[in-house]
Amino acid sequence: MSERVGYARCSLDKQDLTAQREILLGLDVPEERIYLDHGLTGTNRDRPGLAQALAAVRAGDTLVVPKLDRLARSVPDARDIGDSLTARGVKLSLGGTLYDPADPMGKMFFNILATFAEFEVDLLRMRTREGMAVARAKGKLKGKQPKLTARQQTHLVQQHRSGEHTIADLAELFSVSRATVYRVLERQQNAPAPSTSGGQ
Repeated sequence: MSERVGYARCSLDKQDLTAQREILLGLDVPEERIYLDHGLTGTNRDRPGLAQALAAVRAGDTLVVPKLDRLARSVPDARDIGDSLTARGVKLSLGGTLYDPADPMGKMFFNILATFAEFEVDLLRMRTREGMAVARAKGKLKGKQPKLTARQQTHLVQQHRSGEHTIADLAELFSVSRATVYRVLERQQNAPAPSTSGGQ
């Protein structure tokens, strides 16, 4: 008997997967057959929830995802996962639309979606680089500045948590050494939590 297995993902810890879960439930995926990755980017293929979902499907089953970019954020990864599922006799449903690799139009649509998913990541990286270039230029006009301002350090930590950038990427984006990136992340990790105690 064929079954439906669902998969959902979000890149940031502060994001909520409720909406994606509701979409999967609305597509007749049982609650216990939904696998999730929270705070992991789609450019990272090594995701525990994805691995569990791919391991759970069998020939004749359908893997259901709300959108293709939840499954993969690069064209090679999307194609590889799609081809692997097809070879195993597993169907792929993108928001309720079945992907049919034997249909030329369906295959073209799949490739277009994968291209847009990858484009969004590349665009985000480009905007980050441009923003940092502007910030560096302003810093030079104001005279000698610390390696990273408090705001830049906060931005660096946020970019690291998003999972979209490696340590090397962050060092290049912020024009600092890798050692500086590690120091900023270490200071953030060791920073005392804000006090929540109040007067009685």
